[in-house]
Amino acid sequence: QVQLVNSGGGLVQTGGSLRLSCAASGRTSMIYVMAWFRQAPGKEREFVATITWSAGSTYYADSVKGRFTISRENDKNTVYLQMESLKPEDTAVYYCAARNYGSGRYIQPYQYTYWGQGTQVTVSS
Repeated sequence: QVQLVNSGGGLVQTGGSLRLSCAASGRTSMIYVMAWFRQAPGKEREFVATITWSAGSTYYADSVKGRFTISRENDKNTVYLQMESLKPEDTAVYYCAARNYGSGRYIQPYQYTYWGQGTQVTVSS
């Protein structure tokens, strides 16, 4: 089992920055990939970014490419999402997720087993 705890988030003005953190504990040696998803009110959960745990390979949704950066610190078992140039449409609850094993790219929520509790990000216009 893997446990994930989100932190960060909050209220920021348009154009501002925030950093989210996701601390993993438990059987972290089994993690293949971690990701960030977000869910706005009345909308489905959508993919934001992913990073492989070992190699650090990253992939981003087009909507955040160039503005968000996903990174990890393996010695701290923590993944980060640095968000720059935030827009009102980035407002959502942000969740980190983890998947054990794999060899491809995983961008669908059902492909992840473990989830953080979510953290609210609100961007005011």
